Amino acid sequence: MRSKGIPVLLVPPLGSQATCFDLRRGLSLAEDLVGRGRPTYLLDYGPLKGVDRKVGIEHFINDVLPPAIRKVSEDAGGRDVHLVGWCMGGLLSLGTTAVHQDLPIRSVAMVASPFDLSQQPLLRPVQAVAKVTGGRLVGGALKAAGSVPAPLVSIGFKATALPTYLKKPRTLWNKREDREFLGQVQAVDHIMNNMLAYPGRATLQVYQRLALRNELATGKVQGPNHLVDLAKVTVPVMNVAGRTDVLVPPAAAHHVGTLLPHSPDVVLPLAPGGHLGVLTGTKAPETTWTYLHEFLERHDRKRR
Repeated sequence: MRSKGIPVLLVPPLGSQATCFDLRRGLSLAEDLVGRGRPTYLLDYGPLKGVDRKVGIEHFINDVLPPAIRKVSEDAGGRDVHLVGWCMGGLLSLGTTAVHQDLPIRSVAMVASPFDLSQQPLLRPVQAVAKVTGGRLVGGALKAAGSVPAPLVSIGFKATALPTYLKKPRTLWNKREDREFLGQVQAVDHIMNNMLAYPGRATLQVYQRLALRNELATGKVQGPNHLVDLAKVTVPVMNVAGRTDVLVPPAAAHHVGTLLPHSPDVVLPLAPGGHLGVLTGTKAPETTWTYLHEFLERHDRKRR
């Protein structure tokens, strides 16, 4: 098939299998992109190793994404690269774009990436405890653990959709003859039951700087090596929010629109689905994926 458009690099979040972009046949964003003829590449962090427990967010922004982007560009004949990230993958993509302005990045498309965690009701009890303890209770536990084990990451993701999981046995019984529905449930369960361990330092940064201080809502986060300033982003940006996303409510995702004064095109669609469903649920092909294809095609040609 003839190549159509410039390449895409799919960027998963930390803690998730890269197969979130390739859930199952017919509901695989990677398959859909390839089927349309677009050169498609996937970033896969692999399982956490002992030495990786100490890595922070800056490692991915400085040492993981930049060489991956350059490699994709080189493999695609020196062309620019579209970044497409889900959840934290979107934050890493946009942070990399802000810090490393020399990279051949054409655009950043995100799905369910959080920018204002004051809009997250689930965090209020955690924030209340942190006020009393000075953030030492959870922070100390994270430092002692070194990393968040994979089973706890899975439990955390499932907890954000607790009502769905409580109703799951009844739903499965009622839909027991719906092969398409059962196939989707099986694929989602595989993702949720096989999350990856989360690096301890990165978790501590997310907890202290994003969840407690909500620094990202200001558009500026000072890292150990660089200031991540979203005002420096000069490429088109999109962030699709899930209408029923409990983990990243639409207001938390769409806040990014106030942080990008120099982006030539900021698109903030709303699509059906929860945190994973908005990326690869049964309605995603006609909503989220359509928004994504339109965005990528619109920016395949560089505007001067």
